[in-house]
Amino acid sequence: MDTLIADHIAITDLFTRLTRLLDEKRWEDAGTVYTDDVTVHSPRGGELHGIDKVVGFLRQAEAGGEHTQHTSTDLLVEVDGDRATASANSFVYHYRDGQAPHFTGGLRQYTTAVRTPAGWRFREMRIMPAWRREG
Repeated sequence: MDTLIADHIAITDLFTRLTRLLDEKRWEDAGTVYTDDVTVHSPRGGELHGIDKVVGFLRQAEAGGEHTQHTSTDLLVEVDGDRATASANSFVYHYRDGQAPHFTGGLRQYTTAVRTPAGWRFREMRIMPAWRREG
């Protein structure tokens, strides 16, 4: 397979692995999607530096009995050697077991990914809300 195509597929897969990790609350697997020195910019968490800070924020942000379903779409990937920029539109649905979502949001994610010995990982992520709906 052409290396560029394989890189595009791997980075697309990285977004999917991130959404599953978030929905399943598998914080111990954060190293499979983020570099140790990751920086995440988000309106809820501010600017977080390092995987431990990101995981700490995710754990602290958990709401009892609440689940999420993240989806990413419209991925655009630009690979330049061992570095890539990628963006996606994402939808996040917050719900409780057996109930319709009580909060839904649309986000835009802008990322930098790097090739590591373990595969592609996000080194930087900027999360920008586009819209939200409650109820």
